[in-house]
Amino acid sequence: MSDAAEPAAPSRPIARVLLDSPLPQLDRLFDYAVPPHLDTDARPGVRVKAPLRSAGRLIEGYIVERGVAEPIDRPLSELDSVVSPVAVLPGELYALARRVADRAAGSASDVLRLAVPKRMVRAEKAWLQADPPSPPAVAADAVRVAENVLGAFPGLRAGIATGERLAVDAPPRPVVISTEHTVGAWAVLVAAAATVTLAAGRSAVIVVPDHRDQDQVLTALEGRVPADAVIPVDARQPGPSRYAAYLRTLAPAPCIVVGNRSAVYAPAAHTGLVVIWDDGDPLLAEPLSPGVHARDAALVRQEAEGSALLLLGHTRTTDVERLVGIGWVHEVSAARRSTPRVVLTATSDAPAQARIPSSAFTAVREALTSGPVLVQVARPGYAPVVVCSACRHPARCVHCTGPLRVRSQGRPPECGWCGRGIAGWACANCAGTEMRLASSGSERTADELGRAFPNTRVILADGDHPLTRVDARPALVVATRGAEPMADGGYRAVLLLDGDRMLLAEDLRIAESCLRWWSNAAALAAPGSPVLLTGVAGQVARALATWTQAAYARTELAERAPLKMPPAVRVAVVEGARPSVDTALASLARDVHELTADAVVGPVAVPGEDPPRARALVRFDYGSGKAVAQTLRAAVIADAVQGRRGRGPGAPRNTLRVRVDVPDPDL
Repeated sequence: MSDAAEPAAPSRPIARVLLDSPLPQLDRLFDYAVPPHLDTDARPGVRVKAPLRSAGRLIEGYIVERGVAEPIDRPLSELDSVVSPVAVLPGELYALARRVADRAAGSASDVLRLAVPKRMVRAEKAWLQADPPSPPAVAADAVRVAENVLGAFPGLRAGIATGERLAVDAPPRPVVISTEHTVGAWAVLVAAAATVTLAAGRSAVIVVPDHRDQDQVLTALEGRVPADAVIPVDARQPGPSRYAAYLRTLAPAPCIVVGNRSAVYAPAAHTGLVVIWDDGDPLLAEPLSPGVHARDAALVRQEAEGSALLLLGHTRTTDVERLVGIGWVHEVSAARRSTPRVVLTATSDAPAQARIPSSAFTAVREALTSGPVLVQVARPGYAPVVVCSACRHPARCVHCTGPLRVRSQGRPPECGWCGRGIAGWACANCAGTEMRLASSGSERTADELGRAFPNTRVILADGDHPLTRVDARPALVVATRGAEPMADGGYRAVLLLDGDRMLLAEDLRIAESCLRWWSNAAALAAPGSPVLLTGVAGQVARALATWTQAAYARTELAERAPLKMPPAVRVAVVEGARPSVDTALASLARDVHELTADAVVGPVAVPGEDPPRARALVRFDYGSGKAVAQTLRAAVIADAVQGRRGRGPGAPRNTLRVRVDVPDPDL
């Protein structure tokens, strides 16, 4: 008599869940048993709550997959609840977040925290009760107009249709689209590209640095496509509005998403086009972990989806130029170029005219007879820099050593850090007690120009005085870089001041940034109006004058290559307790054989840190990126696990931090 075979343990339905946790060791899928009462609602993409055994608490997460568990000896923990029946995490978005995080040695949950807004119950209920959106219908006339706009750029229309990666030199001029609206020609071009994409039954995702650029694109789209097909996404929206906008992108009906850097992850249906405008703007660099630039996320997305990718700007960053140089991105220019009339003017030796030469002064006076004039300055405020009258050493606060500044005319200097006055001040360099103003901010410049041009309107535009539009009447518009308002019909002249001071900043990309600031301001000039750059000579000034920004980017890239500086190579910053940093670097040396002998710079002590921390740079080729990211990520996880097991009471659990693709590395 044979023994009867024991029946196999029954298989159970499971959910593979990505937990929403900052702990790097939890950055993987966990299997949970699905109880019978949750089987219907526990679908891929929904938010759930699940127990975390080690912590003895519930944690939110997303179901990524459903499956069946093989018979195992130990029981699986069960899902606790389904937070919402709405599947807010499509599989494509999870795959994108996973790829972006792996490239940056980060966590997918950190990426999704940027991509998926916080749940808003009322907005969700309204969405569930509403009828699903219908596919938008784009008028034939709007499509013809859009195709005519794209037709000025040979190969652009075909490149969008076939899903190519394109670097587009944006037209540098303002366009009057109605009696009340003037937008940049770049916004009209972007709107045209989005219109033909939507007409083809596919979505477009447009990523811009800030709300000013967003408003221009939205204005250019008005009347071209149905209003309910345009989805704005930005930080100005209240939580319910932003969540409702996100739910709209989940619908199968195509749409046009226009937003800031996080919009690059928008899960729009059948995405056919992703646009990144002005990728050199630092606002497109994500400061939160894992710190992936919107341009890099768009490149990863394009490769996965096969959608078209447009990288537009008045200048070309060295990052984009590298991609053009290796053939990964194709450049597109207008068949007939129209460039601003740039004039280089030297500053005068006369102290009274040192900042604005006589030729520029005359040009501004003539331009004011017909309309507004833009004056770009380097810094906001009245006098951001105060120096010792005797030795010209920067004046510092006697309490905290912060820089002294003057807020307005007639006010005494005060500290920019602690806000205290200057009682008992003496120069730390020469013991002098007299100070002088060493710079002119936007407010002081406005005062000076108001006296130089009596009976003329003076308008201030900076961080404390935001302004997006000025009318066509004569006025002097004094604006800090990046805060320049759009003028109806364009400015009759643009005066670029403080260029020599801007170039003195200690920044690897400062010349590249200055060229971008100046080019963006020059693009606001009316056709044929002069753009006056004062006090700057050399290669960057010639690039502006001849409007050859792409050639300048090529030269910059060639100069950085032998120095192994980004973007010629990729750079990772490894920071933490010295033993943790040493362990991570040792892992790189052992596991990534492609690294050269001079790949690691440092580690050095980070000043002012308590407890002490160390920092090192790792420079590596793009071909080694995957291996470097995997090794550094493993080091971060190992360090976190080691910290959990106990470095001692009160010690931080994870001290190792990694940031990949740092644009301006600094030890």
